[in-house]
Amino acid sequence: MVRRIVVALGGNAILTKDPSAKAQKKALEVTAEQLMPLIKNNDTQMVVTHGNGPQVGNLLLQQLGSDSETNPAMPLDTVGAMTQGEIGFWTAQAFIKALANNGLGNYPVLSVVTQTLVDEHDPAFQNATKPIGPFYTAEQLPEIKNQFPDWELMEDAGRGYRRVVPSPKPIEIVEAEGFAPILESGSLLIASGGGGIPVIKDGKGYKGVEAVIDKDFSAAKLAEMVEADELLILTNGGDVFLNYGKPDQVHLEEVSVAQMRQYVEEERFAKGSMGPKVEAAVSFVERTGKRATITSLDNVENFVKFGSGTKIVP
Repeated sequence: MVRRIVVALGGNAILTKDPSAKAQKKALEVTAEQLMPLIKNNDTQMVVTHGNGPQVGNLLLQQLGSDSETNPAMPLDTVGAMTQGEIGFWTAQAFIKALANNGLGNYPVLSVVTQTLVDEHDPAFQNATKPIGPFYTAEQLPEIKNQFPDWELMEDAGRGYRRVVPSPKPIEIVEAEGFAPILESGSLLIASGGGGIPVIKDGKGYKGVEAVIDKDFSAAKLAEMVEADELLILTNGGDVFLNYGKPDQVHLEEVSVAQMRQYVEEERFAKGSMGPKVEAAVSFVERTGKRATITSLDNVENFVKFGSGTKIVP
């Protein structure tokens, strides 16, 4: 029986030190090859979602840099859609090439521009926490605040300061019902990029809002709605540790969802990095009774062969 796995890639798995389109496409080609062990045996169907934090912040800076009456900057939800489209395009191309290289060229690859419904009264709109865009040093802060006085900036896990924007929790993936025939056809689906374009109900339709949804929470919702057998969150930092970076750090291998929920409530993980990933994985396991794994992209082959990684189980 073919199992279904949702794979969540961070925006930093796409953007290297070189922010050019060429470099990001190359990074995705490497990423796609690294993911091939997941589906090489034809016993697993993969659904891919990705972050866009660095890309959406950088594109927003480009928009603001050329803002004028005749060429106005696009709002944040539209910039999110633009990055979802570009990264989805690059990701589809990368997987088409990787599949062909591995004798799996019969897999169709579809990238879907995806909206994510949020609650317009979500308290996140009053408390911006989602980092986007480049890192700034403490020395750069006065200049940035002078240039963009309405920005909120926050220190991000010891790596510098970044702009933060509202990050409401996803309620549902608007297009999810249409994914069933795509998946039943055996296609590789790329969806909910950057957490999806945040929208709220607007009469009989939807309208975008100024926010960026955390891609891991959206991945958990996507995995739930496509009835995935497992959620795999791939991070730069790899597996999950208690007391990370300290002499008494503890590697978490297999942890019950109840125990991991307790760690989340005790705030044992960094808010700007591992914390949201763990909380998203826990929410998926609690809602579905299925397993979630957090590990690094470099560890995918060991994950396939030996099941290594931090596994959160019912």
